[in-house]
Amino acid sequence: MKITGYRTRVLDNIDPPIGHRKWLFLELETDAGIVGLGERVSGGVTELGSQVALLGELIESRVIGKSPFDVERIWHDIYANPHDYRHPGLSKTPAMSAIDMACWDIMGKATGQPIYNLLGGQFHERLSAYAYLEMAGVWENPEIAGERAQELIDRGMGVCKLDPFQPITGGPRDYPLSTINHVGRIFRAMRDAVGDQLEIGIGAHGQFTTSGAIRIASILEEFNPYFFEEPVYPENVDEMARVAQMTSIPIATGERLVTKFEFAEVLNRQAANIIQLDVGQCGGITESKKIASMCEAYYAVIAPHMYCGPIAAAAAVQLDTCSPNFLVQEFNTNDLHRDVFTTPIVIEDGYITPPSGPGLGVELDEAVVQRQLSD
Repeated sequence: MKITGYRTRVLDNIDPPIGHRKWLFLELETDAGIVGLGERVSGGVTELGSQVALLGELIESRVIGKSPFDVERIWHDIYANPHDYRHPGLSKTPAMSAIDMACWDIMGKATGQPIYNLLGGQFHERLSAYAYLEMAGVWENPEIAGERAQELIDRGMGVCKLDPFQPITGGPRDYPLSTINHVGRIFRAMRDAVGDQLEIGIGAHGQFTTSGAIRIASILEEFNPYFFEEPVYPENVDEMARVAQMTSIPIATGERLVTKFEFAEVLNRQAANIIQLDVGQCGGITESKKIASMCEAYYAVIAPHMYCGPIAAAAAVQLDTCSPNFLVQEFNTNDLHRDVFTTPIVIEDGYITPPSGPGLGVELDEAVVQRQLSD
């Protein structure tokens, strides 16, 4: 079997635009008539011409004529070219990820197996999942957080995350004690409402100074957070390790890291033990499985990041299902994530049931795709 062609399609997301305003889907075509699905995570960009062009350049120069089963060779050929730079960054690895997941989808369809069966088999029958706590009005009245936490429990959810420190970009910055203590009141309201029935993660985007992150952790430790996500920016792994050494709250990171090499630094320096790799950004299913296996050797767990369209989300579910050290899957979706598939992936009582169909286990609803095609 050979890859013979491809098609890219840009979709307009609906409101609220969870997973970005635009979704970029890839379809790899083969001489056997099998089509593999992939997704280039757009990263919030709304003019996707350069992303489409890069996908086309990589596929035409490195993928057409190859066997989709030679996924390692394809991955390394793209990684090392042009000129053997070997450090692609977030401008290129999402394109590599899209191609990689489409190859795996083809392999699964060709063998009649879900991807997780090709990567060691089904380790988990169901997958714990979490979403964000709705924050509207919470800052003004922390007691509302307790009500929202109870609503999550009533829906069967056991894990959530919130981003209480605003803004989430810029910095690094320190937050005054009054702000930190106000966040503490939000956490106290949640604990008073639901006790230990709900795991609560501290969402962040690296906006703190090292000393500020340590101070925040020391104040919020009493509420036993599930994790403290990206307390400092990921570029300086040693500073994240300093935070990890100063708190009992597990540190989580990984959504902005790419390839096994950057994750190896985090693990070697004990900067985090909850690894939030993004299958749609770090290098695809091939690379993600290697990263997950590396984590096993450090007794670290994976909690894949998911702020993307539905195909990249489906790829994450395949990884989760076959990874012994899977912890929890972020699951931020809207109605279009469900409607674009003929058989959607959904949360029921806080868990995802992995699809049993071949490849990614999902197929596009063509009528919905046509309706959402971007002009």
